[in-house]
Amino acid sequence: MFTGILTAGVIISFRYVIDGSLALLPGQGAEDFEGLPITERVMLVMAGALLLGLLLNRYSASARRVGVVHVMERLSLHQGRLPLRNAVIQFIGGAIALATGQSGGREGPAIHLGATAASLMGQQFRLPNNSLRTLVACGTAAAIASSFNTPIAGVIFAMEVVMMEYTIASFVPIIVASVTSTLITQYFFGNEPAFMVPPSHMHSLFEVFYLIIGGVLIGGIAAAYIQMVQAFARLAEWPFWLRLLLAGAITAGAAVLLPQVMGVGYDTVNEIMVAQVSIGIMFALVLAKAVTSAAAVGLGMPVGLIGPTLMLGAAVGGIFGNSLVYWQGAEISVPFYVMLGMCAMMGAVLQAPLAALMAVLEMTANTNLMMPAMVIIVVATLISSQVFGQRSVFITTLNTLGLQYPPNPVALHLQRAGVTAIMDRSFLRLDANISLADAQVALKQQTNWIVVNDDDSNGVRAVLNPGDLAAFIEEREDMDADINLLQLPGQRMDVTTISSQATVMQVQQALTRTQVEACCVTRTTAPMITPVVGIVTQNHIDNYRNLTE
Repeated sequence: MFTGILTAGVIISFRYVIDGSLALLPGQGAEDFEGLPITERVMLVMAGALLLGLLLNRYSASARRVGVVHVMERLSLHQGRLPLRNAVIQFIGGAIALATGQSGGREGPAIHLGATAASLMGQQFRLPNNSLRTLVACGTAAAIASSFNTPIAGVIFAMEVVMMEYTIASFVPIIVASVTSTLITQYFFGNEPAFMVPPSHMHSLFEVFYLIIGGVLIGGIAAAYIQMVQAFARLAEWPFWLRLLLAGAITAGAAVLLPQVMGVGYDTVNEIMVAQVSIGIMFALVLAKAVTSAAAVGLGMPVGLIGPTLMLGAAVGGIFGNSLVYWQGAEISVPFYVMLGMCAMMGAVLQAPLAALMAVLEMTANTNLMMPAMVIIVVATLISSQVFGQRSVFITTLNTLGLQYPPNPVALHLQRAGVTAIMDRSFLRLDANISLADAQVALKQQTNWIVVNDDDSNGVRAVLNPGDLAAFIEEREDMDADINLLQLPGQRMDVTTISSQATVMQVQQALTRTQVEACCVTRTTAPMITPVVGIVTQNHIDNYRNLTE
């Protein structure tokens, strides 16, 4: 619940900054870039690109990584520990970009901000890393819910797109965060659906044939769009400021004749739904919005692509619906196909059919979409993935960074559990040299492990089985000399240490990296004080896998 409250506060602030800036435009709408003269459009976009280039060029490439891809990268490599610096860059950079008409969406920045807020809260309370991953999913769901007023879609998006896993243990906190965030944002922005459309439905079962054709068309366009994003991303060797200027120039050039490409474009989506956009303009929008938004995202603008994806789908759906009206007559509902185009494009580009289905159902409050949406989403997603071989645009971008996402099933399974769940707490710490009396007292405690202290570093030197010490005492002849635990015959395991916040996967990686047999789990209780709280060996990890797989 606290994650939902915190995320809602961040997203509300972000939206107020953007909406307040857009309110300075001369028109009546929130994104009425069309009301600007041509010269002012071009100057606004180029000034924004130049300003972002100058502001962000001083930072390293890692600090400039933002959006959904950054969240997934931190989940893959850093257990969901998202830095504050990138979030600040996302907030400021995203607000400037969207206020100056760069072609992108606000949902990607919102997801980054929500996930970071949740992650920082978890880090502040020093939660285990597996809990931190769940908090990131909570922040992601709350951000989507706040942005679209779609609590169910927020939950599904977090599990299907970002986490790419469904676990019962994660569902409850994610649902609570999503609902909490939605309730708070509804207080500030109202509870109306994101898109106001007239009631519409499928008039005949024969339209299923049209849905299949539309799914094939949208799947092909989605595949081309993903490739376009990656084509611009391959210009990563260019200076950052130059890339942003190129993205701004592409958007400014398109805006000369087609100002609808500027900004997120939800005002244009609403106009398409109520038939206020000609079919010629929609054709131009498909090409122009695809190129400008792909350039903005691929070249590093701190904007998202979910909004442009919905706009592309709306334009394609509008073209398809109007074409069917021309061929078949007035029984065809154009808004019906506009909404279907939106969900199909989102499902195909993100490879998230369930999230797309729930998002459009909640954004339009039209349950008549359920069955036809399933058909067109499945077809579009399969065409994009199986025919054209495209994965999610986020996964494809991560692959260009050399990352495997999601991790293989075994790694994913080990990431879900914290080390404290499998560690052995039955141990005793002893100095390397002890007397016979101390050894006998230690054996009476019947612990599973003996941890041998390192006198030089005040750390841990090795771990051994108490049975080896007992056997040595029985066979020794000199009962007066001290016992050196590091010279006992038997198995002494070399050790490394790991934080109690680690996951089982991190322990496995530590054992593999250091080539040791055991891991001492430590917990920080005060500055410079990190007592050992448990022992983990490879056998513990193997037993956990055998019991839970």
